[in-house]
Amino acid sequence: MNINTLTKKKIKLFMTLFGNLLIALIISIVVYFILALFFENTLSVLVERLNYDLYTWIVYNRDIVVYTYIGIVLAVIIYRFISKYVDAIDEVYKSLDLILNENNETIKISSEVNEFAEKLNDIKYEYILSKKNAKEAEEKKNNLIMYMAHDLKTPLTSTIGYLTLLTDEKEIPRKLQEKYMKIALDKALRVEDLTNQFFDITRYNLSTMPINRQNINLSYLLEQLVDECFPMLEERHLKCSLEKNKNIMYLGDGDKLARAFGNLLKNAINYSFHDTIIYIKLEEKDNKIFISFKNRGEKIPKYKLDKIFDKFYRVDDSRTSSTGGAGLGLAITKEIIELHGGTISVKNDDEYIEFDIVLNNKNA
Repeated sequence: MNINTLTKKKIKLFMTLFGNLLIALIISIVVYFILALFFENTLSVLVERLNYDLYTWIVYNRDIVVYTYIGIVLAVIIYRFISKYVDAIDEVYKSLDLILNENNETIKISSEVNEFAEKLNDIKYEYILSKKNAKEAEEKKNNLIMYMAHDLKTPLTSTIGYLTLLTDEKEIPRKLQEKYMKIALDKALRVEDLTNQFFDITRYNLSTMPINRQNINLSYLLEQLVDECFPMLEERHLKCSLEKNKNIMYLGDGDKLARAFGNLLKNAINYSFHDTIIYIKLEEKDNKIFISFKNRGEKIPKYKLDKIFDKFYRVDDSRTSSTGGAGLGLAITKEIIELHGGTISVKNDDEYIEFDIVLNNKNA
């Protein structure tokens, strides 16, 4: 509630009190004159019979009686008015405990403080929603850590097994040794990848990390990423088409942007149909840089597409541990792009999924 709203409420409260007092004063005066005109003789005789001294005092102090009468009426009105709002404030105070109740029951209080009820309900529902989201995120995080701990054990056991075999067996043929060493290396690299994912889960807070801005050649950066992912592309029989201008410079953090773009490219590789092309486009228009990653794959339902940038969310829960991640890649990508003041969005038709990035390039 801002200062202007509070001031308006004070004025409204004062005007309500003033209006009630004015109405009460008018009514009391009208009642007094009605009694004086039509019942004065009857009342005078009655008071005189009950107590002659009181009757005499009233006759000689008529003005005091009138003022006392009006004062009593006004005092009663003020008391009733204040009591009404004190009771309403007490209702608000008692309703504060209802905020912590995790149910969908609406908080209801007197109409005088109905706006407070609306605010309390907003706070209650936000509290319930935030607690629910926190609980879901914690459950997802715990489940992923459990799954990844299990995934770590498998490649680690294989690595130890093959290295033990190479150590104990002295007469293994050279080709077989090379095969075992390659398998052990692949498994060790998988352990490294999973360890990095553990690091992401436990240290995920990019918003507090500094951005080390330098002039980056985005064209060259994307070329490097495509080259680095060549083995993955070959394994899945994929090709990558990079459409770009020769040199597009940008003032940003090269390491973080490389990670963001790498996440998008690896995501496209993992989700693409075999024997298809991944399209990457880089262009600059009106001091803005546009980057898109487009691949052909299975259509993603809208309810999954809406959550695709959420932490610990994986579109394909059935993906095997050899390709599945912790569900942080796209969330981290979004954080990095937004840290650079840019935006990222996703769209999906019946055949293609496309991630679009927009970066401001005024300082380039």
